[in-house]
Order: sequence, then structure tokens, then C-alpha cells
Amino acid sequence: MTLSDIWLFLQQGVLSGLSTGSVYALLAIAIVSVFKTTDVPNFAQGEIFMAGGYIALVLLTAGVSYAVAIPLTLVAVAAIGALFQRVVMERVTRSRGVGVQFVIATLGLAYAIKGLVRQTGLGDTPRSLPALVSSDAVMIGDAVLTRLDLAIFAAAVVVMVLIYLMFTYTRIGKAMRAVGMNPRAAQIVGIRLSRIRMMVWGMSGLISAVAALLITPKVLVTPDIAHIAILAYAAAIVGGFTSLPGAVLGGLIIGVVENLVGLFISTNAIVVAPFLAILVTLIVRPQGLLGGKVQVKKV
Repeated sequence: MTLSDIWLFLQQGVLSGLSTGSVYALLAIAIVSVFKTTDVPNFAQGEIFMAGGYIALVLLTAGVSYAVAIPLTLVAVAAIGALFQRVVMERVTRSRGVGVQFVIATLGLAYAIKGLVRQTGLGDTPRSLPALVSSDAVMIGDAVLTRLDLAIFAAAVVVMVLIYLMFTYTRIGKAMRAVGMNPRAAQIVGIRLSRIRMMVWGMSGLISAVAALLITPKVLVTPDIAHIAILAYAAAIVGGFTSLPGAVLGGLIIGVVENLVGLFISTNAIVVAPFLAILVTLIVRPQGLLGGKVQVKKV
């Protein structure tokens, strides 16, 4: 392999990785936002993401235009997250459930969504969503991308900026941050924890739906597409499980590492790359790249 080949692979791996990594970053934001406000890792995040892909697919197959299908999908998936928190998680909270019970509840949601998709027969035939943007090739340096790749990255960045603006400048965003930092203090000043947590779960579903709409024109929609959440969890761990900027950074890193491993080593090694990134992060910086100080809690 010559130096020119190495330079070409580096450009291709980094630029392609930023496109896919931006989707991982969105899902990582959804995971981290729920964890920060509830201390519960949402193991149904992949299935909620998958539900977004299937809802959009059903609507488009039924002849609904994209202009209508997109907002309907966003609302439907946000409702799934919000209702699950209101009906299930809130009840577990009121019964003074422990962490394991919350985790089991999210696993139950994951199996329920996947089982529903399989029972309805939607998962029998893998399909992709039609793309709104053409797949014409675009040269950036020596790398070859598509207009769809650029659109995915641009749309993901816009969503991330909107999330940042919401958390920074809106009352709801500030209330979410307050609940994430100190729930008891937030409750004392009049913030309703149940309402904010429901909104966070709804927002998490909304972000997952956006990620599904962005990536499903490139990949097949199947019940197993939920495995993308594993990469989002890897992104959250690498960036710092309590840091939203870390989730973004971790997602981009995982996307780039995946592509570089596939180009320089083997496509068969891609599945191992995220786990190696997790191992290295846990050894070098257990709290993640942008995570805070390691806290030890007495039990």
C-alpha cells in the first residue's frame, strides 16, 4: 500500500465516517438524555429507532407523501417514548422500584416492539425508504461521497444545534438540565419531575425517529436494524455517558473508526471496532472523553 493509497483511505474513511457517525451521535444523545434525567439506561432505544423506520415505511407504502409521513412519524415515535414513561416507568417510580426493575421495563418495551413488528409481518421483506436526495457522487478531495451522505450529515448537525439551543435557551430545556443535575432541588423549586421525565422520553423518541428517517434510505429496514443502538451505546461510553457533547463526539469517533477499520484491515473486523473503542476508553479514561470526574457511591 503506497502513501497515496493511505491518504485516499484516510480521506474516504473520515468523511464517510462523519456521515454515519452523525446518526450514531443522534441516538447517543437520546440515550444520554434519558440516562441523565432518570439514571436508567434505555435498552429499548434501538427498537424505538426501528419503530420509526417501520412507521415511515408503512406510511410511504400506503401512498402518504414525505411531507406528511415525516411529521406523523416524528409524533408517533415521540408518543411511544412519552407514553411508556408515563404508563410504565412512572408507575415503577411510584412503587419505589430499584434500578434493575427500570432496566427490565425497558427490555420489556424492546421485546414488545420487536415482537409486534414480527407478528404483523412487516419484517418479512427488508426494504429501504425512498431517498429525498439523489445518490449522485460528489468528490471532496480524493474521497467519493454521495449527495445523500452530505444531506444526512447536514440534517444531523442541524438537529444537534436545535437540541443545544433548546437546552441552553428554553425554559423546558433548562428544566430538563435541572432535573438531570439534581432532581430533588429541581422539585423543590417547582419543577414537576414526572412531566419533565415524560418530555425527555418523548424527545428521545423524536430524536430516534429523526435518526431512522436519515439512515433508512441507505440501509434495509428489518427488525434487526435495532442493533445500531449498540453503536450508539458505544458512542455514549466513549464520549462520556453523562455528557451530551460527549455523545456527539463519541458518535463521530465510532463512525470514523468503523470506516477506517473496514478500509485498512477488513470489513469483517468492523463489528469488533466499537467494542475495542469501548475497551480502550474504559482503560484510559473510564468516565469517557468528555465525562466528569469519576464518582464513587457508597451502597
